[in-house]
Amino acid sequence: MKTHRHPRTRDASRGKRRPSPRYIVTGGAGFVGSNLCAALVKRDPGAEVIVVDDFSSGSYANLVEAFARAGVGPFTGTVVPFGVDGVELEPLIEGWPLRAVFHLAAITDTTVADEPAMIAANTTPLLPLMHACVEAGVPLVYASSAAVYGSPPQGAARKPFPVAAAGTPNNVYGFSKWLMECEHRRMLAIAPGAHVVGLRYFNVFGPGESRKGKMASMAYQLVARLREGKAPRLFKDGEQARDQVHVDDVVACTMAAAGLGDKADPAPGVYNVGSGVATSFNRVLAAVRKGLGIPAGRLEVEYFDMPQDVRAFYQDYTCADLAETAKGLGWKPAIDPQAGLTSYAAYLASRR
Repeated sequence: MKTHRHPRTRDASRGKRRPSPRYIVTGGAGFVGSNLCAALVKRDPGAEVIVVDDFSSGSYANLVEAFARAGVGPFTGTVVPFGVDGVELEPLIEGWPLRAVFHLAAITDTTVADEPAMIAANTTPLLPLMHACVEAGVPLVYASSAAVYGSPPQGAARKPFPVAAAGTPNNVYGFSKWLMECEHRRMLAIAPGAHVVGLRYFNVFGPGESRKGKMASMAYQLVARLREGKAPRLFKDGEQARDQVHVDDVVACTMAAAGLGDKADPAPGVYNVGSGVATSFNRVLAAVRKGLGIPAGRLEVEYFDMPQDVRAFYQDYTCADLAETAKGLGWKPAIDPQAGLTSYAAYLASRR
C-alpha cells in the first residue's frame, strides 16, 4: 500500500522547535476524536493538533462543531486525510516535539462481519505506531472497547467488569480490539516502562455523534424517534443494561491517560472507561423523556423481540469496574449517567 509523508515532517526533522504543544489524533474527525481535539486546545491554548483521518466515518463538520461547543475558536490544526496505514507516521512522530499521540481511528460498526477488513483496519496499524512512539518517548493512548468482554460471568451476575474478565468477545469488532491489547501486552513485556495506555470505552453518548447513523447511542436514537412523534422501540423487556458514559468524561479520561490530568505519571496498561453504573434501556428512555418534557403516558414504548442475528453478538449487560482506572490514571467520572442523559436530550432538542 502506498504511504504518504506529510510535507511538514521535512521541516520538523530539521530540529525546529516552537513552544506550543503538539498532539496527533488519529480518527480526529470522529465523535470522540473531534471532542478530544477541542478539549486539547481548550487545555493548552495555542496547541497544534494534527488530525489523521480518512473521513470514511468522520466529518470535517464534527471538528467545526466541537470547537464551537468548546468555545475555543475555529479549528486551525493540520489534517492528514488518509487512513493510519496510509501515512508515514514514524517521521511525523520522531520529527516533531509531540506531547502525545491518541489513536482512535477504527471501524467502529460492531455489526460489520468482514473479519479480515475489521482486523486489518483496527489491529494492524497499532504495532508500528507503538514502536514509533516508544522509540521517540512519546505517550500513546489508544481506544479499545468494552466489546472485548463479550458476555463474561459478571454480566449474568449483574456485577461490574474487572479488567481481567476480558478475552471472549462476541463479535469480530471486539476481537480486533482484543488483538490490539495483545500487541500492547507484548510491547510492555519488552519495554515495561513504555507510556502506552489502552482504554476500553463503554457506551459513549453526548454531543457530536449525530453523524454516526445506526451506531449512535441509544439516547440519540430515542430522542430522534420521540421528536418525530414516533413511539420509542426497545428490545423486550427493556431491562438490558449498559454502562452509559458521557463523551466529556471519556475525553477527560483519555487525556488523563496521556498525563494531562490530575496524575502526572499515569501507569501504562489497559483500563476501563465508563460511568461505573449500568443503566437499563428503560431508564435511558425515562431520562430522555424527562429531558424532552414528554411524559411516560405519551408515545408509549413498543417492546419487540430481539432478532436472532443480533442475539448472537449482543451484550445484555455491561458495567465498568473503575478501581484500576482510579488507581492507575487518577481519574473518576464526573457526570452521573442519568443526569447526563437528561441534559443531553434537552441539548438535542434545543439544536433542532
